[in-house]
Amino acid sequence: MADKKKELLAAARRARDKAYAPHSNFPVGAAVLGSNGRIYSGCNVENSSLGLTCCAERNAIFAMVAAGEREIREILVIGDIEDFLPPCGACRQVIAEFAPPSAVIHMCNKAGACRDATVAELMPFTFHLKKGS
Repeated sequence: MADKKKELLAAARRARDKAYAPHSNFPVGAAVLGSNGRIYSGCNVENSSLGLTCCAERNAIFAMVAAGEREIREILVIGDIEDFLPPCGACRQVIAEFAPPSAVIHMCNKAGACRDATVAELMPFTFHLKKGS
């Protein structure tokens, strides 16, 4: 496993350990590698009003944006399950906002084994607002 991917995995695991998931008992961690080389992490945060819950991927991306970064090189998502964990549809759309189609998404299981895909493979038809239209 490449060094940056190991760093992403470690950051996502640390974030997953901080997840607030009392309703689903489904902790998730994510880590984003920005184009500046920094890693930003996030965990899922649930709410009694489930629509107000926010996924780990979006929290990691929002931390990246709050730090002034605007481009994702890679993102890693890890749950506490045996299967590989893909981002939900809402997270895929947010990822597509900040990542080029060739950016890699590492979808990992609780053991840390990952299945990789590009943004274009997971979200072939993205929605983008065209400025000025």
